[in-house]
Amino acid sequence: MKPLRHHLTRICLVLGLIVSLVMAAPAAFAMGGDPPPLDQPAPTFTLPSNTGDGEVSLSDYRGQWVVLYFYPQDFTPGCTVEAQRFQQDLPKYIERNTQVIGVSVDSVDSHAEFCDSEGLKFPLLADEDGSVSKAYGSWMSYFSLRHTYLIDPEGILREQYVKVRPVIHSEEVLARLDELQAAS
Repeated sequence: MKPLRHHLTRICLVLGLIVSLVMAAPAAFAMGGDPPPLDQPAPTFTLPSNTGDGEVSLSDYRGQWVVLYFYPQDFTPGCTVEAQRFQQDLPKYIERNTQVIGVSVDSVDSHAEFCDSEGLKFPLLADEDGSVSKAYGSWMSYFSLRHTYLIDPEGILREQYVKVRPVIHSEEVLARLDELQAAS
């Protein structure tokens, strides 16, 4: 009995240490790195896409607002709900001269299947090496975190969301987009 109690005590100590390290970790670690600063040019990129000529660059959307959202993986419950909500609200984004773009580490083929399955009419970009996710502070080990960025027509980063609830997120983004467009 004594050896079991000894092992349980050690396990509890290790778990306590892990919890205290996670709780004390800087916010940047929890977010996947430092996000780019607001009111500065958004990091530029070109990534393979399931739509158009095969590649999409941020500069392709100069003159439009951009909702750039990062998500962990195609076909997972939260990611599917988030994509469905953006698709459902796509006419509202179009009315506001805004392009929705999704980014994950999934392949172009996976994105094409996901778009076909869910009826998505906006581009999904394949950030297979995580370089763009890293540039936006949205990278955690081997997948993109659920973060969203609003970029204005001049390519300036105007808003970021690092705590995203997929069910209501598109509504939040639309409301903030209205505020930002009214102020400009």
